[in-house]
Amino acid sequence: MYVFAFLAVAVVCLGMLRRTRQIQHDDTRRGLYWLLLTSGGWGIAHVGYLTVPTVGLKYAFYVVGLVIGLSSIGPWLYFCAAYTGRSIHRDRTVQWVAIGVFLTIVAVKVSNPLHQWYFVAERVDAPFAYLRIDHQPLHWVVMGLAYALAFVGFFMLFELFDRVNSDTRPLFVLLGLTGLPVLFDVFGAVHPAILNLTYSPIGVAAFAIGVFTVYFDRFQFVRVTGETSDPIVVLDDAGQIRDFNSRAEGLFPGLSDAVDEPLSAVLPDLASALEDPDQILEVQVDETTRYYNVSSNPFTTDGARTGRSVVLTDVTYREQYRQELETKNEKLEQFASIVSHDLRNPLQVAKGRTELALEDGNTEHLEPAVRAHDRMEQLIEEILTLAREGVSIDETERVEVGAVAARSWEMIPANGASLSVEDDADQVVSADPERLQQLFENLFRNAIEHGGDGVSITVGALTDGAGFYIEDDGPGIPEAAREQVFEAGYTTASDGTGFGLAIVSEVVDAHDWEIRATEGTTGGARFEIRTG
Repeated sequence: MYVFAFLAVAVVCLGMLRRTRQIQHDDTRRGLYWLLLTSGGWGIAHVGYLTVPTVGLKYAFYVVGLVIGLSSIGPWLYFCAAYTGRSIHRDRTVQWVAIGVFLTIVAVKVSNPLHQWYFVAERVDAPFAYLRIDHQPLHWVVMGLAYALAFVGFFMLFELFDRVNSDTRPLFVLLGLTGLPVLFDVFGAVHPAILNLTYSPIGVAAFAIGVFTVYFDRFQFVRVTGETSDPIVVLDDAGQIRDFNSRAEGLFPGLSDAVDEPLSAVLPDLASALEDPDQILEVQVDETTRYYNVSSNPFTTDGARTGRSVVLTDVTYREQYRQELETKNEKLEQFASIVSHDLRNPLQVAKGRTELALEDGNTEHLEPAVRAHDRMEQLIEEILTLAREGVSIDETERVEVGAVAARSWEMIPANGASLSVEDDADQVVSADPERLQQLFENLFRNAIEHGGDGVSITVGALTDGAGFYIEDDGPGIPEAAREQVFEAGYTTASDGTGFGLAIVSEVVDAHDWEIRATEGTTGGARFEIRTG
């Protein structure tokens, strides 16, 4: 029975070597190949130990089995590390330490006839003729180290199976079968009914049979989903969802019940991004927007493509920076246009009037030149203000809207205009006081500019309490122009700069508020600012 069992182990393990070529991942394939090779050799050594006729040959086969058995720990850990996405098996220091320990233990085993520190051999004839081995304490120390390292590999695999979302129960069972022979090792050491041998090769053979004949696809999918911390979804060649990791399920909760469903039906946006390599996927996560680059890698079985893994790489910070840079570039182009167009007219006026004054000595020409210079100064100040208002706000404080409005009114020439602050405008908001004051000043100037010296302005709270409004009784804003009024340079006043409402819009954006232009109660302009 023992001979048959270990002969079957050798046949299975060595017979499965060719099938390792089906594994696409190089390190996983390499580790499993050498694990099967050493386990097959281990089985052959046990068969030789049990069947050869002379004590000398039995002794030799037993020592060979000890060496091959110890050598199988390296491929086992290499396989487990590679399969679970770790890189420790590539660490040169770890490799050299492992080789040093292995060679030291092998030297002790091979030289055992000289010192018998490892085991003592004795020929017995019952229940059949074989070489009985009595292990010395050093053997159990080495066995303890080997078992500890073997269980490190088991831990890696169990941790991976627990982390992924696919049905890994069959693989858990296979791992259990792989470790089960350890019980025979223990019983063989303490009970005479079981031959005192190492039965681990039987577990490796059971693992190989299960992986390569029943659960190979599952084996592949689990490795793919567990090899990265990025969200990953595994598809079969028909585009159906086969597996995913916990990061992907956290990003797309609908995946939990979507195995064997088409990706295009479950996550159409992801499917679309997958087909367009230049598309950035936008996902709402906990009320924030995250951006992902979507890529796919095909994987094959025995040279034939069986599916692909879809990996989502978080590029949120890069995309936010790109958008911010794009916004700044648009502003630069906008400012360049303003400087080249709006400043050119008053500059030409000032230059022409100054030349005329120099030619004929008539100082009346200087008054238009002075006005042109004032106009340029105003444009420059507002351009600089607009540029500064695009900067995000780092610190805010609780301020009363009505109080800031009243203080802002004192900073502008009213020219007969009047301000009314409603009682409900005493609401408190979180804001940068200086920039909120700039918002009010520019809205007040806009009302006076378009409504005339006698315009009446009102500040109050929105009916739902989620913000405040500023309205006047002037001519109002045509409905078609209510979006355009916030664009830099847009104005309908002959002496306007077109920057006032653009500055207001920048202040609102910097606070993460919202603003809209609408019609006031008396037909004038009304600006509603929502702060929450």
